[in-house]
Amino acid sequence: MKIFRLILVIVFIGLQYRLWFGENAFSEHQDMSRKVKQLEQANQELRLRNKLMLADIEDLKSGMEAIEERARNELGLIKENEIFYRIVPTTKNKNE
Repeated sequence: MKIFRLILVIVFIGLQYRLWFGENAFSEHQDMSRKVKQLEQANQELRLRNKLMLADIEDLKSGMEAIEERARNELGLIKENEIFYRIVPTTKNKNE
């Protein structure tokens, strides 16, 4: 009976060693789980960015208003006979 118990203890220790220190151990599983969570979060952010880009594309395809807005904001274009006012914020020195 002592030999049987000794064999069981040795098998148990061997299995515990493989669980904690062997190939595909618990720590490796935790590392992979963290990486999966990071990749899922990055994918979610990219999905959101893709949705925004698709919405922009649809706006640009469907009407002139989006094109006009982009031309005004990004290129600084104005229409004929239109007056453009630029308001520049004043900066004050801390010494004044």
